[in-house]
Amino acid sequence: MTDGTSTLSSVEEDFENIGILHVDSSLKPYKNHFKYRLKRYLDQKRLIEEYEGGLEEFAKGYLKFGFNREEGGILYREWAPAAQEAQIIGDFNGWDGSNHHMEKDQFGVWSIKIPDADGNPAIPHNSRVKFRFKHSGVWVDRIPAWIKYATVDPTRFAAPYDGVYWDPPLSERYQFKYPRPPKPKAPRIYEAHVGMSSSEPRINSYREFADDILPRIRENNYNTVQLMAVMEHSYYASFGYHVTNFFAVSSRSGTPEDLKYLIDKAHSLGLHVLMDIVHSHASNNVTDGLNGFDLGQSSQESYFHTGDRGYHKLWDSRLFNYANWEVLRFLLSNLRWWLEEFKFDGFRFDGVTSMLYHHHGVNLAFTGDYNEYFSEETDVDAVVYLMLANCLVHNILPDATVIAEDVSGMPGLGRPVSEVGIGFDYRLAMAIPDRWIDYLKNKKDNEWSMKEISSNLTNRRYTEKCVSYAESHDQAIVGDKTIAFLLMDKEMYSSMSCLTDPSPTIDRGIALHKMIHFITMALGGEGYLNFMGNEFGHPEWIDFPREGNGWSYEKCRRQWNLVETNHLRYKFMNAFDRAMNLLDDKFSILASTKQIVSSTNNEDKVIVFERGDLVFVFNFHPDNTYEGYKVGCDLPGKYRVALDSDAREFGGHGRVGHDADHFTSPEGIPGVPETNFNNRPNSFKVLSPPRTCVVYYRVDESHEENNSTNVGVVEETFAAADTDLSTESEDSNLDQIEENLEDAVVPKVKVESKDVETNSKTHTKWKKTQTKWKRT
Repeated sequence: MTDGTSTLSSVEEDFENIGILHVDSSLKPYKNHFKYRLKRYLDQKRLIEEYEGGLEEFAKGYLKFGFNREEGGILYREWAPAAQEAQIIGDFNGWDGSNHHMEKDQFGVWSIKIPDADGNPAIPHNSRVKFRFKHSGVWVDRIPAWIKYATVDPTRFAAPYDGVYWDPPLSERYQFKYPRPPKPKAPRIYEAHVGMSSSEPRINSYREFADDILPRIRENNYNTVQLMAVMEHSYYASFGYHVTNFFAVSSRSGTPEDLKYLIDKAHSLGLHVLMDIVHSHASNNVTDGLNGFDLGQSSQESYFHTGDRGYHKLWDSRLFNYANWEVLRFLLSNLRWWLEEFKFDGFRFDGVTSMLYHHHGVNLAFTGDYNEYFSEETDVDAVVYLMLANCLVHNILPDATVIAEDVSGMPGLGRPVSEVGIGFDYRLAMAIPDRWIDYLKNKKDNEWSMKEISSNLTNRRYTEKCVSYAESHDQAIVGDKTIAFLLMDKEMYSSMSCLTDPSPTIDRGIALHKMIHFITMALGGEGYLNFMGNEFGHPEWIDFPREGNGWSYEKCRRQWNLVETNHLRYKFMNAFDRAMNLLDDKFSILASTKQIVSSTNNEDKVIVFERGDLVFVFNFHPDNTYEGYKVGCDLPGKYRVALDSDAREFGGHGRVGHDADHFTSPEGIPGVPETNFNNRPNSFKVLSPPRTCVVYYRVDESHEENNSTNVGVVEETFAAADTDLSTESEDSNLDQIEENLEDAVVPKVKVESKDVETNSKTHTKWKKTQTKWKRT
């Protein structure tokens, strides 16, 4: 079975050979579940091919529904089977639909062709429109379901939205100038909300974000930007998750053409752009949203399920009927629309856990027992939709990145559809931020367990990629606290000046902020995510305008001035964020399958691990400095510092020397792990100050001998000078660091054996045995 390139008949011939069962043999008792899933998927796909010409053609619904220009006029179609009569109204006919009655076909689709007037479209571009229909003898007005733009009168409080006919003339239509950049080996994602990205207390625009914020993201060496709140949502404080108009860009920040400018600008900077897409539920807003089409009709004639199944009590929102033909058309077309019209490079699917189960994951703690994932509680309709969605996206754009927000850990979520997996490229490692919050709120520093930290970060299915993060927008919302705020609290307002020595709270806070984010990135997954502002420790939570705060935007913005003010310490956290992203850019640690934790010493409070070719030493002890601390490694040779969180450029104390060579010593019998040091065949000794993390790389001595001009470049890249630096010189030194890294020599090695093995359940057990390597 393939994701769309082979015939369905070839799949059926090999019906018993379900690929995911070979990836994880513990899934074999659930073979019947996967066979049922496969049958449902194949049946649905076959029907789409038979009646719609294939999945990709089916997903062009926006060319059939909504408003579309054709020769001599505008054709408008709307699916509303419960309507008894229907009209199109708007500015163009004075909101009187008596002359624009629509006709209904046998599938509940209403249509009308509106002829051009004097050679011009009867409905002017950027004019307001609505769908008027009669139900139970009452006329109601709704925004067309497939509308591509919707606006609201900003001068009227709580005014309803209007649909807008959007068909700009060629001279006003944005033309993309830049191709999509190559897909990165591993995503380093900057999660951003355009509206709250201004430093001023107001809503920011797409164009301002493109010109002012995208360069910041690129400068900090992220390769992907993930945009929240793109789809129109009438309630701003929903963070964009209560969508009202699925094909419309949020008008608060500009027009569709403005969003295209943003995406094109991102591509020009080499940034992939992911969209935070919400197909797990819809706003319950009747006046402005899709819910206005649900007037009590039966399940097969609505976008949503009837009764309790159609309502999410915790979210106060409506739940899609994924078994309905027109719902499938609507949602699949929505994916294609954003990919093709706006050139998005992929999606982050929100609320996937709610989709996967009839109980929506509410008030449940998943333990990893496979019975929790494959039972009558599994919503196979939603699973089939997600399989179709991932198949479609990867057929249209093979280099797309698709991420699932799932807290349950369902096996197979991140395996290809060809294996009867659900087809996501990555899943979010949602347990990681919860553990950090627990530690920061409830444990003293000396109570931190190195083994627990390591286990939490590596607790994932090794055959399914994860995007790790220490904090996202969820931790920044009002009522919660960011990691920086948990660490430093009110002292962030008074003690962040570089003109005085840092207080113990600030010194600890900045040190742990760097360590927490870095170990999450280096050990927690195959991708990394950071929410806008957290890279420099933004000091306040997010509070959207609401009645309780006097409708203020004061805390619904990002204070970029804090990181730009040279005498404030926010710049140190930002500089380290830039450096750790650059480390991955040059050494590809996130894309490496080699991940070996060799030591979790709880007494020393030290974690030592290897990722790719690098050796990481994290000392979480609040007081102890370890001189001559022995760390295990794989390959023999000479090691040097690649990145040091204690460097002065990063607000540290400069205690680690960067001009020292660390030579390895053999440990035990080669190939016999139990005779080695911490199961590693070689070791070297380092200086490890408290609350620091230092990364070491192996010097390619043959290259060093043959290219003396490049000798020692790597250790200059991140390692800060041991001498004290003035605040004026730090920024220029960081620029020099980054320039030096461009010439860094990265040793090339090839993995010949697996570094990980799966256990019988959902998680990962990392081998601590010697890995065989061969120089290339």
